[in-house]
Amino acid sequence: MKGEPSAETPSRPVRLVIADDHYLVRSGFRSMLASEPDLEVVGEAENGREALELCRKLRPDLVLMDVRMPQMDGLQATRAIKGELPAVGVLVVTTHENPEYLLEALRAGAAGYVLKDAPKRRLIDAVRRATNGESPLDQELAARLIRRLGDEAKREAESPPEPEKEQDPLPEGLTARELEVLRLLARGQSNPQIARNLVISRGTVKVHVQHIISKLGVSDRTQAAIRAIDLRLLASTSE
Repeated sequence: MKGEPSAETPSRPVRLVIADDHYLVRSGFRSMLASEPDLEVVGEAENGREALELCRKLRPDLVLMDVRMPQMDGLQATRAIKGELPAVGVLVVTTHENPEYLLEALRAGAAGYVLKDAPKRRLIDAVRRATNGESPLDQELAARLIRRLGDEAKREAESPPEPEKEQDPLPEGLTARELEVLRLLARGQSNPQIARNLVISRGTVKVHVQHIISKLGVSDRTQAAIRAIDLRLLASTSE
């Protein structure tokens, strides 16, 4: 629409690293992804420490991260990767949907999760969502987990402040429209829902989400919502 940014077409395949201590799992994922021209597996890791080293070397767009691995487990590796390379996304691979565990994965910096026995289309959809400004989490689950994080942040804010503990300033200020998009995003709304609410196109929403992710210094939509909670950007929208 007039005055709004337009969507851009990706110019190269999404670069992926698969981290799992079982060769057959890595091979299965690689096989499922091999026929997708917009996705490219650039490395495989047998443990979390190796995944971290590969990320330092290859700078992939996304890591498919198993949880239970030797030397460094998936959550430890996710924290380390996001601490050093915040632009690298992480999609946790899990055997069951446990909200407590998934909340811990989000805190560690993951964009979401995919089930280990997921069919091919679901795996590919989760990968594309994680790298394309959409949440790979089930919408209802995402909203519930983000609300819990918001409640925890609110309780912490009401507690006596710790001395000399301040939030880092934003690298670049969000526009009024981007704040509107961010607040709806953090409530678990999809791009089409945000587009309907703000009466703008889906492509425009996608570009706004990309700008939000860049300005907040995160790798994906889920972490943008969590970062916004940490920065108290959603305080005026609790419902």
